[in-house]
Amino acid sequence: MSTIRVVWGSSTGPTEMAAYDGALADAGIENYNLVAVSSVIPAGVPVEAVGTAPDLGPAGERLTVVEGRARAAGPTSVSAGLGWVESIDEGPGLFYEAAGEADPDDVERRVREGIDAGADLREWDLGEASVHVEQARADSGAYAAAVVVAAYGESEPIV
Repeated sequence: MSTIRVVWGSSTGPTEMAAYDGALADAGIENYNLVAVSSVIPAGVPVEAVGTAPDLGPAGERLTVVEGRARAAGPTSVSAGLGWVESIDEGPGLFYEAAGEADPDDVERRVREGIDAGADLREWDLGEASVHVEQARADSGAYAAAVVVAAYGESEPIV
């Protein structure tokens, strides 16, 4: 498997789905069908924080992801976070996500607590955790969306 890329985006829109689609576009993954998996980084696969995804394949294909996402009607502020910790010896690692109508610092705290709890469940040699939190604000009458997504490799045909 190739690299897992961490991407992020935020947007506002006239509907909840339009705001979410805009946040995916901001992250560069709006043209894929996202398939969520739990939170294990396969052994030996590097994680790279890139912000915006490069071309990961043709539009409409399946893209495997771990996703932190927040969406809400304004007036509000939403935050989505994703954290990851890689093995120090080419073994597996972990992703954890958190989101909500919360302060970005609170979302980061919850992500870090999740990573710590997940690490305590496993006997893996893990390094230092990394976290990214994305925030979006919307006025009354609009919607806000924020995403932080770990995209596993390239897209694959869905049919």
